[in-house]
Amino acid sequence: MVTSVLLQSSKLSSYSRQCLKAVSQRRTFTSQLTEQQQAVQELARNFAQEHLKPNAAKYDKEGRFPFDSIKGLTDLGLMGACVDESYNGMGLDYLSLALAVEEVSRGCASTGMILSIHNFLYANLVNEKGSPEQKEVFLKNFTKGSLGCFALSEPGAGTDVAGIRTTARLEGDHWVLNGKKSWVTTAIEGSAIVVFATVDPELKHKGIACFLVPIETEGVFRGKKEPIMSVSMSLRAATACNVTLEEVRIPRHYMVGDVGDGFLIAMGQLDQGRIGIAAHAVGIAQSALDTAINYAKERVAFGKSLTRLASVKDRLTDMCILVETARLATYRAATDVTVKNSAMAKYIAGRNAVAVADHCVQILGGRGLSVDYDAERHYRDARGTQIYGGVTDIQKRLVGHYLLKEHDAL
Repeated sequence: MVTSVLLQSSKLSSYSRQCLKAVSQRRTFTSQLTEQQQAVQELARNFAQEHLKPNAAKYDKEGRFPFDSIKGLTDLGLMGACVDESYNGMGLDYLSLALAVEEVSRGCASTGMILSIHNFLYANLVNEKGSPEQKEVFLKNFTKGSLGCFALSEPGAGTDVAGIRTTARLEGDHWVLNGKKSWVTTAIEGSAIVVFATVDPELKHKGIACFLVPIETEGVFRGKKEPIMSVSMSLRAATACNVTLEEVRIPRHYMVGDVGDGFLIAMGQLDQGRIGIAAHAVGIAQSALDTAINYAKERVAFGKSLTRLASVKDRLTDMCILVETARLATYRAATDVTVKNSAMAKYIAGRNAVAVADHCVQILGGRGLSVDYDAERHYRDARGTQIYGGVTDIQKRLVGHYLLKEHDAL
């Protein structure tokens, strides 16, 4: 309204008018959630509080995949949150999905990561980039219980996507894939994988293509089942494994887009994926803050509760500021998806989650190091958010690059 009035002013220069028109066309950000977004947030929060939080520590200790939790999320419709309703999805926006990931991660970080990857990296890709025929095979059942996976990283190519060595060659009506993918989350339990391969390594990013591969296809071999990070650190209830492709033949129409589209598809999906990881990190940080406050209220030292000690109060205040800062950056990225916004959200949320979890451990003291308390699990889970989906160092570089690009300073 204000912009409209200003544009009608006769005192404005033509340059000023152009600037105001540009501003009026730009998407604005508000932290105010719609009624629908609030409903999704409450739905996920109640589910996490009732079903996830009571079992999170047990699943972590046992390294048990949360099948029951995923079934519950499927029944709620959240395993197809942004998928079109015609393919059994809920048709929600990215912020609604981010809210769900945050709340689920607050209850159980491992379950939150599975929800995030299945939606942001698999279901959204097929929903937005897949053909109607591909959606019938690779989407409809993936909102009703089947898990999808995303295979981009390789032993010698993680951040350097253009350097992937998995190959694809066309033989008649089939593509033949060969190569090895690393750290494919939920491949043990999944039913299909998004695979990125090159038709010619010499073409770099121009030779990359994206394929949809049923996991049970002959020639697909899943490696040793192992936790996301290691035996001792981060998301023990979520699994990942290497996936080897040996002369894997898939129909020609299982390629998403055309040869050369794969690089941009991967980059676009990673922008979404970083939003999911940022929301995941916010959920972990919020859970660490919850743990610290609950403990500090009950723990008595020097004749009074820890919440009345200035040093503890300062830590809790810092934790609150860190959580809210990360939350706002994540909401911004989810409503305006750009490389800069998603990288900034992941950078801030991952870094802040680790800092918040560290404060939590410190407030609990010796108990913060004990496996009988949640603090050490929060710290382990938070640390992983700075690594998977692109390490923090790379996120910082991306932010810097696009910042300078916006100012014509490259």
